[in-house]
Amino acid sequence: MAKVYTLAEVSEHNTRKDCWLVIGGKVYDVTKFLEDHPGGDDVLISSTGKDATDDFEDIGHSASAKAMMEEFYIGEFSTSSLPTETKYTPPKQPYYNQDKTSEFIFKTLQFLLPIIILGLAITIHFYSKSSA
Repeated sequence: MAKVYTLAEVSEHNTRKDCWLVIGGKVYDVTKFLEDHPGGDDVLISSTGKDATDDFEDIGHSASAKAMMEEFYIGEFSTSSLPTETKYTPPKQPYYNQDKTSEFIFKTLQFLLPIIILGLAITIHFYSKSSA
């Protein structure tokens, strides 16, 4: 029976001299493969300390690459050691009263000021004709 590793145990192996990955519920010691990996060793090292299944599958590895993984297999991964996902709750926003903003006042003045000037001009014109 294969040894079962927790996330804490796997996370300790995250360097170029000691690199373990979790892919598909299995643990692989890929330390000897780091130099030969076509994508470079940084790709593998950045996938340590987590379930790297999605990272592995997103690349679209060949069947021969998947078969090669068996030589690096060292045990099973305990999925119960994964942290539970927490639902993101956005912070509460203060009540936003659009009528009180300076932008609203500015836009209102942009609309009303020309109307007021036009009204004054018509009034002055009307009274200047009637007094003459």
